[in-house]
Amino acid sequence: MEQRFPSLLLENAVNELSTLPGVGRKTALRLALYMLRQDVGSVERFASSLVDLRKDVKYCKVCHNICDDEMCSICSDSNRDHSIVCVVENIREVMAIENTGQFRGIYHVLGGIISPIDGIGPADLQIDSLVNRVAEGSIKEVVLALSTTMEGDTTNFFIHRKLMPYEIKVSVIARGVSIGDEIEYADEVTLGRSILNRTSFNDSIKI
Repeated sequence: MEQRFPSLLLENAVNELSTLPGVGRKTALRLALYMLRQDVGSVERFASSLVDLRKDVKYCKVCHNICDDEMCSICSDSNRDHSIVCVVENIREVMAIENTGQFRGIYHVLGGIISPIDGIGPADLQIDSLVNRVAEGSIKEVVLALSTTMEGDTTNFFIHRKLMPYEIKVSVIARGVSIGDEIEYADEVTLGRSILNRTSFNDSIKI
């Protein structure tokens, strides 16, 4: 039976909230009713933070991480090792790896992984910009920290082939992260050890 709402405004709010990933209509209704119990100022600050996020967020001109300025705080940090670049799928992986405290290099955010079934090819990702960064000559190692899925491995192999003309070390995170696992869901200890115990990509494809 279709749910009836006492207010069109409430129904509209539920409809919008239920478009969020993982939020069904019952959860959306609970969230909307929670908002109704808050003071107007709190709800306005909540709504304003979302609008500001969408309108004003920027992408780092170097690594494509989300930031507030032209360059993210990691790329602009002179204390980081700028000769080691960790390649990740999205900003969630940057956050996960940073939480381990085990990596002091910099990052490159691809914006996804190669997935033909989803219509995502190499041209849709930030792979060419990674190659351009390597071609500049200051990078000595590229760490491939993509999820250990078929799509992640396919992306690893494609990137490895693109970087072959350059004399740099290409490594992958150790398989402490189980095959089929998403990087963002790995616990910090396992992920940290996987970064520290990374292996040569060439060795990984011989297994």
